[in-house]
Amino acid sequence: MRDDATGRTITAHEPRRIPWLDIVFGFGPMVPIAVGAAAAWWLNGQPLDYLVALFTLLYAASILLFLAGVHRGVSFRTEGGPRLAQIVTMLVLYALGLFSLFAAVMGKAVPALAMLILGYAAIGILDPIAARAGEVPLAHARLRPLQMPIAVVSLAVLLWLKLTAPY
Repeated sequence: MRDDATGRTITAHEPRRIPWLDIVFGFGPMVPIAVGAAAAWWLNGQPLDYLVALFTLLYAASILLFLAGVHRGVSFRTEGGPRLAQIVTMLVLYALGLFSLFAAVMGKAVPALAMLILGYAAIGILDPIAARAGEVPLAHARLRPLQMPIAVVSLAVLLWLKLTAPY
């Protein structure tokens, strides 16, 4: 690291392989989404199924909001400064997460789940592209296509349950 009167120069090395902490903190947050969807499926039609689905939805929204913040945080350390694609991605993810929370609070689970599915799918598709462009860590090119389908499929299960529920 070099520090002078005008700023600081940081040299970093990113591994192509997925670091073990990225595996733990990447797949770990997906577990409650998958478990919540499985529990809602198992409880389908029983008294607590709605609450399990709602809490899973709220948790998934909080993780999507966190991932929006991760994108903003990475942009602070992007060589040459933040790029427009990073800022737009962060804003879109944040909007999807926030509006899914608003929809859930208003009792509109279907639009909330649709927004979450869109947000997680976008990360799974866009992060590998952004990794090659140096806009997110290089390991995300391999991590996100494995990680995000867990959330997308789990949320799709919740969406299907909601669409087929008698209430």
